[in-house]
Amino acid sequence: MTKNSNHTISSDYKFENFFELSADLFCIAGFDGYFKRINPSVSKLLEYSTEELLSKPIHDFIYHEDKKITADHRDDLLRNNPLLNFENRYLTKSGEIVWLSWTSMPIENDELVFAIAKNITHKKKLEEERNLLLTNLTKNNKDLKQITYTNSHDLRSPVNNLLAIFSLLDISKINDTETLELISMLKATSESLKQTLNDSIETLTQKENENSNIEILDLRNSLDIVLRSISSLIQNSKAIVNVDFSEAETIKFNKVYLESIFLNLITNSIKYAKPDSPTTISIYSKITNGITQLIVSDTGLGFDMDVVKDKIFGLQQKFHDHTDSKGIGLYLVYNHITSLGGTITVKSKINEGAEFIISFKN
Repeated sequence: MTKNSNHTISSDYKFENFFELSADLFCIAGFDGYFKRINPSVSKLLEYSTEELLSKPIHDFIYHEDKKITADHRDDLLRNNPLLNFENRYLTKSGEIVWLSWTSMPIENDELVFAIAKNITHKKKLEEERNLLLTNLTKNNKDLKQITYTNSHDLRSPVNNLLAIFSLLDISKINDTETLELISMLKATSESLKQTLNDSIETLTQKENENSNIEILDLRNSLDIVLRSISSLIQNSKAIVNVDFSEAETIKFNKVYLESIFLNLITNSIKYAKPDSPTTISIYSKITNGITQLIVSDTGLGFDMDVVKDKIFGLQQKFHDHTDSKGIGLYLVYNHITSLGGTITVKSKINEGAEFIISFKN
C-alpha cells in the first residue's frame, strides 16, 4: 500500500467521523427530492429512523405552512443557486414543530445537494416570547394612555366647578385666620390640579415626536409645582423634604414627565413610610461622568430587592399591603424616563428606605 493510499484512508475516516458525530444536521439530498444520506443528528431530532427518512420525499416531513416557500427555494437550488440561512419548520414523528436554518450547496453534475442545518427552535421560542411581551407592553401603554386621557378629560369639569365655588366665596366675611389659610391652600391645589390635567391632555393629544416637547427645565421650579399641589399631604404626614440642586440646576426633559416623576416618587415615599415614623425625603441632583442625575431617596419601608428584582417597575406590581397601592406609579416613572432615552435604577433594603437614581440622556 502506497503512502498516498494511506493518506486517502485516513482522510476518509476523518470525514466519516466529522459527518457522523456532528451535532448539526448533515444531509445529502438528490435533485429528485429524497434524502440520500443523513447523519444521526437528523434522525435524533426528527424522531424517524434513517430508513424512514430515506424512503419518503423530504416534502413529507416539512410543516404544512412552509411547504410552498420551501419548494420555491428548492427550485432555486435546482437552478444551481446556493441557499444560505434559509429557515423553515419540520414536524417530528411525535408532532412537535422544530425550526431549522439551512445552508445548502447544489452539485449540478451529480444532481446532489449538500446541506447543513442548525436547530434554532429555542431561538425562535425566545423571539416569540419577546414579540408577545412587546405586544403586551404596547397594548398596556396604549390602554394606560387612554385611561389617563379619559380621566384627565373627565376630571376637568369637577375641578372647574370647584374653582367656581372659590370665586363665589366672599372671604372678606371670614375672620378666622386658619380657615382663610385652608381656603387658600385648597384653591391653590385645585388650580395646580387643573393645570396638571390640561398639561396631560396636551401631551397625550400632541402629534409631534416626544422630543419636540423637550425643553430646558429648572428642577427647583418643577419640584415646587408638585410640592404645592401636595402640600396638605406633606403637612399631614409630617414628612421632611430636603432639596439640593446646586450641582445641576436644570435638565433637558419633558415638563409633564418631570413633574409626574417628582409626584409619584414623593407620594410613594410618603405612602410607604414606616408606621408612626415620618419619612425624610432627600431630592438632589448630581453630575456623574458628565451625565446629569436626579436622586430621590427616603427613610421608609424599603424593598427586598432579591424578591422584587426586575418587577419593581412593572405594571400593577405591588410590594406592600397598602389600600391605596395600584402598582402604576413606578411603571409611569420608568416609562417617562426610558421613553426619552434615560435610565433608572433603585437601591433598597427592608426598613432602610429606597433610593432611586435617574440618569438623563445628554
